[in-house]
Amino acid sequence: MKVPFSPPRIDEKNIEAVVEVLRSGWITTGPKTKEFEKRIADFCMVPDVLCVNSASAGLELVLHWFGVGAGDEVILPAYTYTATANVVLHCGATPVMVDVKDDFDIDVSKIAAAVTPRTKVIMPVDIAGWPCDYNEINALVKDERIRKMFTPTTEEQKMLGRILVLADAAHSLGACYENKPSGTLTDITVFSFHAVKNLTTAEGGAICLNLPTPFDTKEIYKQLCIKSLHGQTKDAFSKMKVGNWRYDVVEPGYKCNMTDVLAAIGLVEIDRYADDMLKKRKYIFDKYSEAFSKYDFFKVPEYESSQKTTSYHAYLLRVNGVGEAQRDEIMKKIFEQEVAVNVHFIPLPMLTCYKERGYKIEDYPMAYKNYSCEISLPIFYDLTDEQINFVIDSVVNATCLVLGK
Repeated sequence: MKVPFSPPRIDEKNIEAVVEVLRSGWITTGPKTKEFEKRIADFCMVPDVLCVNSASAGLELVLHWFGVGAGDEVILPAYTYTATANVVLHCGATPVMVDVKDDFDIDVSKIAAAVTPRTKVIMPVDIAGWPCDYNEINALVKDERIRKMFTPTTEEQKMLGRILVLADAAHSLGACYENKPSGTLTDITVFSFHAVKNLTTAEGGAICLNLPTPFDTKEIYKQLCIKSLHGQTKDAFSKMKVGNWRYDVVEPGYKCNMTDVLAAIGLVEIDRYADDMLKKRKYIFDKYSEAFSKYDFFKVPEYESSQKTTSYHAYLLRVNGVGEAQRDEIMKKIFEQEVAVNVHFIPLPMLTCYKERGYKIEDYPMAYKNYSCEISLPIFYDLTDEQINFVIDSVVNATCLVLGK
């Protein structure tokens, strides 16, 4: 493949950081993980952050902490990766899907009609790193009519007194909304550090706590730590202190803590994220948009406005007027030129798991429209100008060939 899709940035700095941890004799959750949590908290301007082994685990931990379970509903977009809805099913709750807007993000105008007395959480998703309309979503859950429908069943729900907004920000570390960084935009935000993400730890995620008073985020951090380690009151690092071996298990928790090996990679990446990684990704976005804007059969993604700035995670190019079959044929011809492309994402109602649960793509026309003509282009740090131009030429040639231009 002349141009891969999204290989991770791994260089000698990453390798040296991991080797240092391996030689330290401490490779699981320890000082590097705690340092990484503080660095993410500082970067996102939030009081407390817990790092875990995936964004999926982070979302599920928060749902369990808030007491989401059987009979409850969680509102989320039909256009997202399956993890967003899977974690709801894992809790025994029901995903309530709503359609999206032209920009791929959840349509706030559709949310209110989906709220019922069973709604406990709204989970917006920042597709491709483009922030959702958080002012509108936050105002919606505080609206008196919506609040009156809220039926709390746990102490956490009673304390909040309204629907929780839990942002699936897997794509959007470094994005901004009204000059505020992603992580601060709503109650709780969860990031992903998966291998293809802008900032990677190979696998990993972070829970950013930004809850209003009277919540004590440091206390919630401790509760989530316990939930992430089988309900055990002390992690292995704490137990190694002299005379501190005794622990208790206070609930049947999970096993999803981040390790120091992974955190070491993250510490290297956070150091160079804002002034290096994001700038390079913006450069690639600008190059793509400058080239594809010249053709009336392409629709370039919005990634900067007076209100929002993306994290430049994925470049979602659309081909105007085509359907799935033509889009797939264009992708095939791009691949034949040895350029790897993708689609973000197949809408949830089109997946067998959700079709069998009664969801129908016909109920989400904008999600289907966006999906049917979308092609995600290669974005990664080491992408050269020569490769960028080769991608552009390959996409244009393949599209012209299929469209007969």
